[in-house]
Amino acid sequence: MRMRSGAALAGVAALGVAGMALITAFEPARAHGPTRQKVRESIEINAAPAKVWAMIGNFQDMSWLQPVTKTEGEKGNEIGATRKLTLTGGATVEEELYKYEPDMQSYSYRITRVDVKVLPVTNYSSTLTVSPAPDGKAKLEWAAAFYRGYPNNDPPPELSDEAAIKAVSGLYKAGLEALKKKIESGS
Repeated sequence: MRMRSGAALAGVAALGVAGMALITAFEPARAHGPTRQKVRESIEINAAPAKVWAMIGNFQDMSWLQPVTKTEGEKGNEIGATRKLTLTGGATVEEELYKYEPDMQSYSYRITRVDVKVLPVTNYSSTLTVSPAPDGKAKLEWAAAFYRGYPNNDPPPELSDEAAIKAVSGLYKAGLEALKKKIESGS
């Protein structure tokens, strides 16, 4: 019996060594590029949800977002509508609407073209949703999923996952705070 147990252990050990050799042989296959990142920011606004939706619900009007100085677009709020945002300093971002649900006070869009020096992301999609909050207030949520600006391994710091998350989160927080201030002050 002990021989068998010893033989079994030797067999398992040999399999472990062979298994490790197999894993090591295929190590490059396990390496991968970036993983999809997500950012979700929200804010409560002392206004009715309908008032907040009236401010943000038109895909062709992004004037409520601080760095946007001009919005040009086609097809209004139809699925497939496009817009080109011109930012302070002249950089542009091109986007496409792929989901529009006014009854749910929500829409989703994707960036179709942006210089990663402007926003260090690729394959970016985003959703804006207004919902009721306690005491007649509105909750505005802005959520995104994206990959960092550098698609391969070992990105430079300015195109890393951390840089992408920081840029998107910072934009969202600043945008939501400015919108809250604008709506609540009545301007």
